[in-house]
Amino acid sequence: MRSPNYFLKFDMTKIIGLTGGIGSGKTTIAHYFHSFGIPVYIADDEAKKLMDSQELINLVKEAFGGSIIENGLVNREKLAKIVFNNPDKLRKLNAIVHPAVQIHFKNWLLEHNSVAYIIYEAAILFESGNFKNCDYIITVTTPIETRIERVINRDKTTRDLILKRMDAQWTDSQRISKSDFVIQNQNSEEAKKKVYEILKFLKIKQKQV
Repeated sequence: MRSPNYFLKFDMTKIIGLTGGIGSGKTTIAHYFHSFGIPVYIADDEAKKLMDSQELINLVKEAFGGSIIENGLVNREKLAKIVFNNPDKLRKLNAIVHPAVQIHFKNWLLEHNSVAYIIYEAAILFESGNFKNCDYIITVTTPIETRIERVINRDKTTRDLILKRMDAQWTDSQRISKSDFVIQNQNSEEAKKKVYEILKFLKIKQKQV
Protein backbone atom coordinates (compact mmCIF):
# COMPACT_ATOMS: atom_id res chain seq x y z
CA MET A 1 0.00 0.00 0.00
CA ARG A 2 1.29 3.43 -0.92
CA SER A 3 0.81 6.84 0.63
CA PRO A 4 -0.53 9.56 -1.69
CA ASN A 5 1.24 12.92 -1.75
CA TYR A 6 -0.09 15.60 -4.08
CA PHE A 7 -3.39 13.94 -5.04
CA LEU A 8 -6.21 14.82 -2.69
CA LYS A 9 -6.63 12.09 -0.13
CA PHE A 10 -9.86 11.18 1.64
CA ASP A 11 -10.03 8.75 4.54
CA MET A 12 -12.84 6.76 2.92
CA THR A 13 -11.59 6.74 -0.65
CA LYS A 14 -8.83 4.46 -1.88
CA ILE A 15 -7.15 5.21 -5.20
CA ILE A 16 -6.65 2.07 -7.29
CA GLY A 17 -4.16 2.68 -10.09
CA LEU A 18 -4.81 0.76 -13.30
CA THR A 19 -2.14 0.67 -15.97
CA GLY A 20 -0.67 -1.33 -18.83
CA GLY A 21 1.20 -0.84 -22.07
CA ILE A 22 -0.37 0.56 -25.20
CA GLY A 23 -2.88 -1.94 -26.63
CA SER A 24 -3.04 -4.03 -23.45
CA GLY A 25 -6.77 -3.37 -23.10
CA LYS A 26 -6.58 -1.51 -19.79
CA THR A 27 -9.56 0.68 -20.74
CA THR A 28 -11.62 -2.46 -21.31
CA ILE A 29 -10.64 -3.62 -17.83
CA ALA A 30 -11.58 -0.18 -16.49
CA HIS A 31 -15.04 -0.64 -18.02
CA TYR A 32 -15.36 -4.00 -16.25
CA PHE A 33 -14.76 -2.22 -12.93
CA HIS A 34 -17.27 0.46 -13.90
CA SER A 35 -19.86 -2.25 -14.63
CA PHE A 36 -19.55 -3.21 -10.95
CA GLY A 37 -20.40 0.35 -9.96
CA ILE A 38 -16.85 1.58 -9.34
CA PRO A 39 -16.18 5.20 -10.43
CA VAL A 40 -13.45 5.25 -13.09
CA TYR A 41 -11.20 8.12 -14.12
CA ILE A 42 -9.49 7.51 -17.48
CA ALA A 43 -6.54 9.90 -17.53
CA ASP A 44 -5.75 9.51 -21.24
CA ASP A 45 -9.30 10.40 -22.27
CA GLU A 46 -9.36 13.42 -19.98
CA ALA A 47 -5.96 14.52 -21.30
CA LYS A 48 -7.32 14.49 -24.86
CA LYS A 49 -10.25 16.67 -23.80
CA LEU A 50 -7.96 19.06 -21.97
CA MET A 51 -5.74 19.34 -25.05
CA ASP A 52 -8.68 21.08 -26.73
CA SER A 53 -8.75 23.79 -24.03
CA GLN A 54 -7.39 27.15 -25.09
CA GLU A 55 -4.91 27.19 -22.23
CA LEU A 56 -3.21 23.96 -23.32
CA ILE A 57 -3.45 24.83 -27.01
CA ASN A 58 -1.48 28.00 -26.27
CA LEU A 59 1.12 26.11 -24.22
CA VAL A 60 1.57 23.44 -26.91
CA LYS A 61 1.87 26.11 -29.60
CA GLU A 62 4.50 27.92 -27.56
CA ALA A 63 6.47 24.69 -27.00
CA PHE A 64 6.19 23.10 -30.45
CA GLY A 65 5.46 25.96 -32.84
CA GLY A 66 2.43 27.25 -34.70
CA SER A 67 2.58 24.52 -37.37
CA ILE A 68 1.26 22.04 -34.79
CA ILE A 69 -2.06 23.94 -34.67
CA GLU A 70 -4.65 23.32 -37.40
CA ASN A 71 -8.14 24.83 -37.44
CA GLY A 72 -7.50 26.21 -33.97
CA LEU A 73 -6.75 22.78 -32.43
CA VAL A 74 -3.64 20.69 -31.79
CA ASN A 75 -2.97 18.23 -34.60
CA ARG A 76 -2.47 15.16 -32.39
CA GLU A 77 -1.15 12.93 -35.18
CA LYS A 78 1.54 15.45 -36.08
CA LEU A 79 2.38 15.99 -32.42
CA ALA A 80 2.64 12.22 -31.80
CA LYS A 81 5.18 11.84 -34.61
CA ILE A 82 7.28 14.59 -33.04
CA VAL A 83 7.26 13.48 -29.42
CA PHE A 84 7.61 9.73 -29.89
CA ASN A 85 10.76 10.27 -31.92
CA ASN A 86 12.30 12.54 -29.30
CA PRO A 87 12.34 11.74 -25.55
CA ASP A 88 13.12 15.35 -24.63
CA LYS A 89 10.09 16.62 -26.56
CA LEU A 90 7.93 13.89 -25.03
CA ARG A 91 8.99 15.08 -21.57
CA LYS A 92 8.17 18.64 -22.61
CA LEU A 93 4.67 17.61 -23.68
CA ASN A 94 4.12 15.62 -20.49
CA ALA A 95 5.17 18.65 -18.45
CA ILE A 96 2.31 20.55 -20.10
CA VAL A 97 -0.40 17.89 -19.97
CA HIS A 98 0.22 16.08 -16.68
CA PRO A 99 -0.28 19.06 -14.32
CA ALA A 100 -3.57 19.87 -16.05
CA VAL A 101 -4.75 16.26 -15.69
CA GLN A 102 -3.73 16.20 -12.02
CA ILE A 103 -5.80 19.31 -11.27
CA HIS A 104 -8.77 17.89 -13.18
CA PHE A 105 -8.48 14.59 -11.29
CA LYS A 106 -8.38 16.35 -7.92
CA ASN A 107 -11.65 18.09 -8.76
CA TRP A 108 -13.16 14.82 -9.98
CA LEU A 109 -12.08 13.08 -6.79
CA LEU A 110 -13.85 15.75 -4.75
CA GLU A 111 -17.07 14.65 -6.43
CA HIS A 112 -16.45 11.01 -5.46
CA ASN A 113 -15.05 11.44 -1.96
CA SER A 114 -17.77 9.39 -0.32
CA VAL A 115 -17.07 6.12 -2.17
CA ALA A 116 -14.80 3.38 -0.84
CA TYR A 117 -12.48 3.32 -3.84
CA ILE A 118 -12.09 4.61 -7.37
CA ILE A 119 -10.10 3.45 -10.40
CA TYR A 120 -7.47 5.81 -11.81
CA GLU A 121 -6.52 4.46 -15.24
CA ALA A 122 -3.36 5.81 -16.85
CA ALA A 123 -1.03 4.46 -19.53
CA ILE A 124 2.09 6.00 -17.96
CA LEU A 125 1.14 5.66 -14.31
CA PHE A 126 4.71 4.67 -13.39
CA GLU A 127 6.57 6.89 -15.85
CA SER A 128 4.74 9.98 -14.55
CA GLY A 129 5.35 9.10 -10.90
CA ASN A 130 1.63 9.03 -10.17
CA PHE A 131 1.87 5.43 -8.95
CA LYS A 132 3.12 6.88 -5.65
CA ASN A 133 -0.33 8.35 -5.10
CA CYS A 134 -2.20 5.05 -5.35
CA ASP A 135 -3.20 2.75 -2.53
CA TYR A 136 -3.06 -0.28 -4.81
CA ILE A 137 -1.90 -0.81 -8.41
CA ILE A 138 -3.20 -3.16 -11.09
CA THR A 139 -1.18 -3.91 -14.23
CA VAL A 140 -2.91 -5.28 -17.34
CA THR A 141 -0.80 -7.48 -19.61
CA THR A 142 -1.32 -8.87 -23.12
CA PRO A 143 1.16 -10.45 -25.60
CA ILE A 144 3.00 -7.80 -27.64
CA GLU A 145 1.80 -9.00 -31.05
CA THR A 146 -1.82 -8.86 -29.85
CA ARG A 147 -1.21 -5.33 -28.57
CA ILE A 148 0.30 -4.22 -31.88
CA GLU A 149 -2.60 -5.68 -33.87
CA ARG A 150 -5.13 -3.94 -31.59
CA VAL A 151 -3.48 -0.54 -31.93
CA ILE A 152 -3.07 -0.81 -35.71
CA ASN A 153 -6.79 -1.57 -36.04
CA ARG A 154 -7.79 1.10 -33.50
CA ASP A 155 -5.54 4.01 -34.49
CA LYS A 156 -4.88 3.18 -38.16
CA THR A 157 -1.19 3.72 -37.48
CA THR A 158 2.01 1.87 -38.36
CA ARG A 159 3.85 -0.90 -36.58
CA ASP A 160 6.99 1.25 -36.45
CA LEU A 161 5.22 4.09 -34.66
CA ILE A 162 3.60 1.68 -32.20
CA LEU A 163 6.99 0.15 -31.35
CA LYS A 164 8.39 3.62 -30.71
CA ARG A 165 5.51 4.34 -28.36
CA MET A 166 6.14 1.04 -26.59
CA ASP A 167 9.81 1.93 -26.22
CA ALA A 168 8.78 5.15 -24.48
CA GLN A 169 6.83 3.17 -21.85
CA TRP A 170 7.89 0.82 -19.08
CA THR A 171 7.99 -2.90 -19.85
CA ASP A 172 5.45 -5.33 -18.38
CA SER A 173 8.16 -6.72 -16.10
CA GLN A 174 8.89 -3.27 -14.71
CA ARG A 175 5.21 -2.58 -14.10
CA ILE A 176 4.51 -5.96 -12.53
CA SER A 177 7.42 -5.56 -10.10
CA LYS A 178 5.66 -2.53 -8.58
CA SER A 179 2.07 -3.76 -8.82
CA ASP A 180 -0.26 -5.39 -6.31
CA PHE A 181 -2.34 -7.23 -8.91
CA VAL A 182 -1.87 -8.43 -12.50
CA ILE A 183 -4.68 -9.06 -14.96
CA GLN A 184 -3.90 -11.20 -18.01
CA ASN A 185 -6.17 -9.70 -20.65
CA GLN A 186 -6.29 -12.43 -23.28
CA ASN A 187 -9.60 -14.03 -22.39
CA SER A 188 -12.46 -11.67 -21.49
CA GLU A 189 -14.16 -14.08 -19.09
CA GLU A 190 -10.93 -14.77 -17.21
CA ALA A 191 -10.21 -11.04 -17.07
CA LYS A 192 -13.67 -10.31 -15.65
CA LYS A 193 -13.15 -13.07 -13.08
CA LYS A 194 -9.90 -11.45 -11.98
CA VAL A 195 -11.62 -8.05 -11.68
CA TYR A 196 -14.23 -9.65 -9.43
CA GLU A 197 -11.50 -11.27 -7.30
CA ILE A 198 -9.76 -7.92 -6.86
CA LEU A 199 -13.02 -6.25 -5.84
CA LYS A 200 -13.60 -9.04 -3.33
CA PHE A 201 -10.17 -8.40 -1.85
CA LEU A 202 -10.81 -4.66 -1.62
CA LYS A 203 -14.14 -5.19 0.11
CA ILE A 204 -12.49 -7.48 2.68
CA LYS A 205 -9.79 -4.86 3.30
CA GLN A 206 -12.46 -2.19 3.64
CA LYS A 207 -14.23 -4.18 6.37
CA GLN A 208 -10.95 -4.62 8.25
CA VAL A 209 -10.41 -0.87 8.54
